[in-house]
Amino acid sequence: MSETDTAQRAPRYAWYVLFLLFLVYILNFVDRQIISILAEDIKRDLGLRDEDLGFLYGTAFGVFYALFGIPLGRLADNWHRVRLMTVGLALWSTMTALSGFSRTGGHLAMARIGVGIGEATASPAAYSLLSDWFPKRLRATALSVYAAGLYVGVGASLFVGGLIVQRWNAAYPGGGPLGLVGWQAAFMAVGVPGLILAIVIATLREPTRGQSEGLAPPPAHPAPFRSFGVELMTIVPPFTLVTAARQGSRALMLNLAGLAVVVAAVLLLFAIGEPKPQWIAVGTGVYAVYSWACALRRRDPSTFALIIGTPAFLYSVVGYGLNAFISYAVGFWAAPYVLRDLGMAPATAGLMIGGTAAVSGFLGTTLGGILADRLRRTNPAGRLVLVISGAILPIPFVIVAFTTTSAVLFAICLFLAGLFSSNALGAAAATTQDLVMPRMRGTATATFFIGTTLLGLAMGPYLAGRVSTLTGSLSTGVLSLVLTAPITVFCAVMAYRLVPEAERTREARAAAAGEVL
Repeated sequence: MSETDTAQRAPRYAWYVLFLLFLVYILNFVDRQIISILAEDIKRDLGLRDEDLGFLYGTAFGVFYALFGIPLGRLADNWHRVRLMTVGLALWSTMTALSGFSRTGGHLAMARIGVGIGEATASPAAYSLLSDWFPKRLRATALSVYAAGLYVGVGASLFVGGLIVQRWNAAYPGGGPLGLVGWQAAFMAVGVPGLILAIVIATLREPTRGQSEGLAPPPAHPAPFRSFGVELMTIVPPFTLVTAARQGSRALMLNLAGLAVVVAAVLLLFAIGEPKPQWIAVGTGVYAVYSWACALRRRDPSTFALIIGTPAFLYSVVGYGLNAFISYAVGFWAAPYVLRDLGMAPATAGLMIGGTAAVSGFLGTTLGGILADRLRRTNPAGRLVLVISGAILPIPFVIVAFTTTSAVLFAICLFLAGLFSSNALGAAAATTQDLVMPRMRGTATATFFIGTTLLGLAMGPYLAGRVSTLTGSLSTGVLSLVLTAPITVFCAVMAYRLVPEAERTREARAAAAGEVL
């Protein structure tokens, strides 16, 4: 394929789209992250433990976010991406507001599941839209600006959530209107703006797929929702068994073998005393992804070949997923740590941690994206340099942050850890987009987020909380995750070695698998 796209400029409307999607991603993470600053109040009022908080923040949200991201990523590939994002934004905003009516941990878990399903629409649609609006030479920059909304959202959620809970509880010490306490009011307050933004998002134009690379647009899918339903049946148990049975006895036996392995692993975890909700959820997620991959290989061999069948893609996903494993844990437990161990008030903690996360994350992702695009101009694997550095540089600052008793030193280390870890996001995301054909980008994005959710979000915060529950030390819980750093570095280095050849042979491998170019 010609590299003439490097001479293109992004139209002005593309930057307008980027701005609005940046706002969507801010709300995405406000609604996702606000539970962090509210965690201590939720723990007290609902009688929970640290591992329960990790489950609510990470697993209950992350598993369903990952699973529904796959069929919704397929829907983003086959349907109107703007409409999909509009519906998803309205859904997760509604579920966030409804979190404010939770009276038990189970109620809050159900609301978090709803938030996860709604938010699963955002990034597959956004990554695909931005990859069509922006040429390849600006892709990591655009995706990094979009991803920077993550850190602004985290910062805003901590500041706004801390301010609301502190002032509400001061004004209504026995509960306010409808009997709501501060953390419940905070959930409701941050859910409403998303409903307003959904109306604006609905007005965006839908770009032609492949326009940024000068490729002929693929034909419109004749039945996108039927395809979505089929995809859903491949990933939601027990329908996965029905789907496998329809493919023949060999497919069914292969599916049952995978299920047996997962069940055995989960039962083993139960036998050593691990909590059931966490590992039932994770086991369900692992089995569902396995079932989906088996079905994808039969139904869409070219997409399977460029995603699951490409080691460079998988190493990129796992490498960044393990980066997120630590980042999500640090991002969630930072507020409880300073509230519990450093004795800060919620509003002060929210301002300090939120401001630190917003600035470091925004700078890290945007500057990292720009640097990644520049490195790629002279080195096809240049973007992966930032994924490697993102696995190494944050570690000493995380260690100091969660052992110090100084709030100032904690803030400085949290800033530097966030700066160095966040600069890998745009580079990793752009790498996965470059390795697939335009029609596969929504599915590629969903697969990329499996790594950041099943590996990162569903495991990191929970395991830190579990170790904290067992040892009585939140610091020990977070620092125990640093042991995974060598694996992260290995995966990032392997991606660096394999990506150039995988990208060079993209079209040939797709054609060999049956893709019509």
